[in-house]
Amino acid sequence: MSWVRVATADEVPSGGLLSVQTDQGSVVLAGVDDGIYALEDRCSHQDYPLSDGLIEHDEVECPYHGARFDVRTGRAVQLPAITPVRSFQVEVRDGDVYIRVG
Repeated sequence: MSWVRVATADEVPSGGLLSVQTDQGSVVLAGVDDGIYALEDRCSHQDYPLSDGLIEHDEVECPYHGARFDVRTGRAVQLPAITPVRSFQVEVRDGDVYIRVG
């Protein structure tokens, strides 16, 4: 496993989402009160991009069918999704956001 720089911390909006590309595919960065989290940018319900959605109560909501996922773990917390999405470890170093991939 390795750490990959994906953005600057300033690019991740507080209370918002940012889609970034990695060699593992699209990843959505979620800016919440206690930090930045990273999830696979794909709703497990029907493969739509989660980055098109919103953050509400530390959950990412897919705008297409209303599925919701915990930003910290990727756990599905609202139907129609029942399968979690992949989450990635995140570190912020000197203003840059890194995720652990591999």
